[in-house]
Amino acid sequence: MSTGDLLREISLTQLRYFIRAAERESMTRAAEDLYVAQSAVSSAVAHLEKELGVQLFIRRHAKGLILTAAGRELLLRARQLLTSLAESLEVIAGDAQAFAGTLQVACFSPLAPFYLPSVLSGLKLAHPALDVHVSEADASEVGQYLESGRAEIALTYDLALGDCIDREVLAEIRPYVALPAGHKLVEERAVHLADLAAEPMILVDLPHSRDYFTGVFTDRGLQPTIQFRSSNYETVRAMVAQDHGYSLLHQRPATDTTYGGGRVVARPIADDVEPLRVVVATLGSMRISQRARAFAERCRAVVAHDLGRSH
Repeated sequence: MSTGDLLREISLTQLRYFIRAAERESMTRAAEDLYVAQSAVSSAVAHLEKELGVQLFIRRHAKGLILTAAGRELLLRARQLLTSLAESLEVIAGDAQAFAGTLQVACFSPLAPFYLPSVLSGLKLAHPALDVHVSEADASEVGQYLESGRAEIALTYDLALGDCIDREVLAEIRPYVALPAGHKLVEERAVHLADLAAEPMILVDLPHSRDYFTGVFTDRGLQPTIQFRSSNYETVRAMVAQDHGYSLLHQRPATDTTYGGGRVVARPIADDVEPLRVVVATLGSMRISQRARAFAERCRAVVAHDLGRSH
């Protein structure tokens, strides 16, 4: 079949249905997202396979779909095609249309409460027709959201992002020591890691974050004494405030008070510790939309303002 014949036989709707099935690894979940019958998604995929003469998915009973090599190639090309088409239509329709519609965003969970509310407020003010859907995720999941197409852009730390992800660095943030108000090291202007190693530590227990924080010690031949672990930022602060130990954190709230009314004191680390980079991340092979560019622009402004406040 010629290229012209293929173009007549394959529709944009079929490509959209295929992309969603690939992202969700399920015909059923794709249909639910698209508000169509499952048979419509199945038929679209079957039609693509017939016209292209290749198998796009390996169907596993009760375990979902796995893309074949041909399926992975089509997924990449179909996304590029639809993104390019959307950009062309945005140019024709003008700015009003370019900033309307839905934007899928992923955000590293610990960063979300510090930056997202201001980012979304600014976007709502500037582009009221823009509908931003945010998925919070841990470090490794953020990359998966971008690579699968479930998010077009992400706000995250530069952790566990693959080589296929483009990053724009917004800030480099050094960790600090979070101490109970009555701790003996509160009087120090800066705290040495060697003075903390034997103290009980409350570890931020998230994938890759935990490795970063323990690595701060082990890279210097020290071993932290981990007393408690929590994946929740505020739980860690509350444990510190109640004198269960210290913690290492990056983001600093505007107040030292915890939910329970306790107080956490922040002190710089005296040692030269590698900072974490706050980045806006996108899939390198994809051209991002005007909507995503607007999100990135707002992230730059909010992170820059936060840095100015904290210094």
